[in-house]
Amino acid sequence: MIPSWRICCAGIPQRWVFAVMGFLAVTNAYTMRICLSLAITEMVSTSATSANDTSLDDTCPDLDSSTSSNTSSSSGTFEWSEYTQGIILSSFFWGYIITQLPGGVLADKFGGKYTLGLGIFSTAVFTLLTPVVVETFDATGLIVLRFLMGLGEGTSFPAVNVLIAQWAPPHERSKIGTVVMTGAQVGTVLGTALSGILIRYSSLGWPTVFYVFGGFGVLWFFVWLFLCYSTPATHPFITDREKHYLHETMNEHTHKRGGPTPWARILRSGPLWALVAGKVGHDWGFYTMVTDLPLYMSNVLKFSIQANGFLSALPYVVMWIASIASSWLADWLIKREKIGITNVRKICTTIASVGPAIFIIAASYAGCDRTVVVVLFTLGMGLMGPFYPGMMVNAIDLSPNYSGTLMAIVNGIGAIAGILAPYAVGVLTPNQTVGEWRVVFWITFVVFFVSNLVFDIWADGEVQPWNDLTEEIERQARKEIESKNEQGVANYGQTRNDGDVVT
Repeated sequence: MIPSWRICCAGIPQRWVFAVMGFLAVTNAYTMRICLSLAITEMVSTSATSANDTSLDDTCPDLDSSTSSNTSSSSGTFEWSEYTQGIILSSFFWGYIITQLPGGVLADKFGGKYTLGLGIFSTAVFTLLTPVVVETFDATGLIVLRFLMGLGEGTSFPAVNVLIAQWAPPHERSKIGTVVMTGAQVGTVLGTALSGILIRYSSLGWPTVFYVFGGFGVLWFFVWLFLCYSTPATHPFITDREKHYLHETMNEHTHKRGGPTPWARILRSGPLWALVAGKVGHDWGFYTMVTDLPLYMSNVLKFSIQANGFLSALPYVVMWIASIASSWLADWLIKREKIGITNVRKICTTIASVGPAIFIIAASYAGCDRTVVVVLFTLGMGLMGPFYPGMMVNAIDLSPNYSGTLMAIVNGIGAIAGILAPYAVGVLTPNQTVGEWRVVFWITFVVFFVSNLVFDIWADGEVQPWNDLTEEIERQARKEIESKNEQGVANYGQTRNDGDVVT
């Protein structure tokens, strides 16, 4: 079957087959992660989220004045407070942090194919089990299940980074990396917009979203096993021409000669910690919006579940378009040597930090003007698109050989924002008022600006010396030998001169 596949599809570059399948992997990861954010608005009784008295001056009126509070309170069956919902939404990231580093090390040593594949597959299985577990064990069961989902998915992004390092030539890295990583936006769009449709029109209600997205995750896994491989060298139906091209363009920084991971050098690297700062800023802003924007649309702006799904997804459609467009521009600038890699990464990250910070704050002051709020959120999140050709591919710039380990460190620390952001929203918005949410958005504004400042000062886009320590040691040894040879020649000449004087 493999020879016939090679003959049939010889004209398809396998690096772009990987890009599409990697994109679908990230898309599946995010649909399974995000769908709960919208489903929970239908799972929870409205009366449970409005137990506190609120000032009418700081809340938005219902879109349909004929809808009574009694009618809306029957939408869900679970009595979970805002605090409990915050814990549920953040519990995924408790497990997500734990498996980042092991996943990165495994992917660096053994390849990304199975590290990524099994991570998505396990998450898909847990997603399929969600309705049964919630009905049986209530909030506690859901928290444990989301923790297990995080454990499975925690290996995914380090593995994806390793695969990009093996399959994306330097001048195509922004494009391929962005295509793969923007699965996050598409997954967010599908996880919100499609969830709204499924909940609205399915007779099963909210459980449908978990069955649909979990099923897609399982299907992707079996296609992935057949089509994708960890490296071009192990791929059974890549063309010799493409294999030679990838070897010639990438061999300088992706070959390995064994040896331990240079942990001390990595952890002392200033550009790594600048990247960590950039990732924390991105994750705080992204997870605040991804996890809690549906709650804002539902509880503050009072949109229906179907409208909530579409409007919560809209910013990520614009963000996806901006990501793709900015990645092509970034690679063009790098390839034509208009701007260096380091400055491209910094410029893209600055646009993706400062722009959203300003528009999100502006949206919080638009109050209950729903049209203006949606437009401002959409523009703000759209400007986060350049994060992908900016900070998101920077780990591969720094070290193709240890990109999985770097991504694990960066993603693991960044994921702390995924824990804190939903928790902070739950604590700071007990009454779901515009004023309470404004505090949340000001915190996001500060995090964006501070993290971007750190990235702009210390980030780097060049391969670091510790990427291949064997090569560095050999260079130092050659220098020492050359130095000794020169010293020997000098001593010999001095001896000859001394001898001449004696005679």
